[in-house]
Amino acid sequence: MDVKELKKQTIDNLAKIKNLVDLEQYRIKYLGRKGEITSVLRSLKDLSLPKRKKIGQEVNELKKKIELKIANLKIQLIDEETRKKEKERKIDITAPGTKIAHGHLHPLTLIMRKIEDIFQAMGFRIVEGPDIETEYYNFDALNIPQDHPARDAWNTFWLKSKPEKLLLRTHTSPMQIRFMEKNNPPFRIIVPGEVFRYEATDASHFYNFYQLEGLMVDKRVSVANFKAIIEEFLKKLFGVDVEMRIRPSYFPFVEPGFEVDMKYPNGEWLEIIGAGMVHPNVFKAVGYVPSNWQGFAFGIGIDRIAMLKYKINDIRLLYSGDLRFINQF
Repeated sequence: MDVKELKKQTIDNLAKIKNLVDLEQYRIKYLGRKGEITSVLRSLKDLSLPKRKKIGQEVNELKKKIELKIANLKIQLIDEETRKKEKERKIDITAPGTKIAHGHLHPLTLIMRKIEDIFQAMGFRIVEGPDIETEYYNFDALNIPQDHPARDAWNTFWLKSKPEKLLLRTHTSPMQIRFMEKNNPPFRIIVPGEVFRYEATDASHFYNFYQLEGLMVDKRVSVANFKAIIEEFLKKLFGVDVEMRIRPSYFPFVEPGFEVDMKYPNGEWLEIIGAGMVHPNVFKAVGYVPSNWQGFAFGIGIDRIAMLKYKINDIRLLYSGDLRFINQF
């Protein structure tokens, strides 16, 4: 067993190490379970006592030196590799930046904002109301008392509440009462918001949807004013070739009442607005003298407007959360 030759090998081979992989192979070669230094130490039992002491001391000293050199060299190699990687990752300030993925607005939000902009340009003020309403504001003050058959037209989500009966609003019309109770004419307002109906869903109906209420009150307001405003609104939203029609209809809180239909590209008519001249009983409920004021009110189906604008054939798509649909807008 030539310890001098083993020392020379460890020194020569240590000088050849270039990276951490080489260093680990070196460690295994000399200090591993089957390494050369480990084998020498295991063979000492076969030697005479004097040789065992002499060679054992020399080999243990060599083992400690090798362990120290490996530890020091490992620190050095890690530091060199770190500096090399940092140099390779050096930022090129002239390179284009990575684009950040941005979200985008839902089609209902897009159409709502567009509609609000159009009406604001015509002098309408935006106000908002609560989703949870009282029976008084949702029905009674709008000329729909408890025994009125028209209540059947609003399939209502009633809430368990005492003593006042509460519900999820079935339309945005309650804000007519709330606003007029605190404000004097003349004024013109719109009220965007979500409404709720307890009804089955299909391609054109959903249990929650969006409306935009409109109300204009002044000394002299007529159906002609309403028609001019709605025509202007539809032209701004859809373009000059919009085809619309006004049909007589019935709503308890207006007299006379009418509906506005708009023609689909396929030639079918779709109701998008329910409207009429404010009923005298509604004015009385808020303390106005009906003979002094005139006004019209209207409710626009935002979902149906969006379906027309973006050629959507099923209202349920708007609430599906399906990104394959949403990402088209």
